[in-house]
Amino acid sequence: MQDCLFCKIINREIPAKIAYEDEELLAFHDIDPQAPTHLLIIPKRHITTLNDLNEEDAALVGRLQITAARLAKEMGFAEDGYRVVMNCNEHGGQTVWHIHMHLLAGRALTWPPG
Repeated sequence: MQDCLFCKIINREIPAKIAYEDEELLAFHDIDPQAPTHLLIIPKRHITTLNDLNEEDAALVGRLQITAARLAKEMGFAEDGYRVVMNCNEHGGQTVWHIHMHLLAGRALTWPPG
């Protein structure tokens, strides 16, 4: 998608502090962090919302989760704990129309979130 912020980051049209990259995923630091560590993990293939996923995307969504857990371990906060969040549409808190997983850590996180 030409106007998608995250697609522009994937294509290196907009700079980002990259934490991880492979052939299918990109993880980078959020520019408005809500915790000491706040990464966004995104698929490189544009998918607008969680509602646009289909059965063929199950492995890709699983890779998002596995990548979050691996990054938590590599960054040293897996044992203390962390949160992963995916928002869908306006009332769910989605503000960028490309699915993404938030990985938050580095402080005690409260519940409910908001």
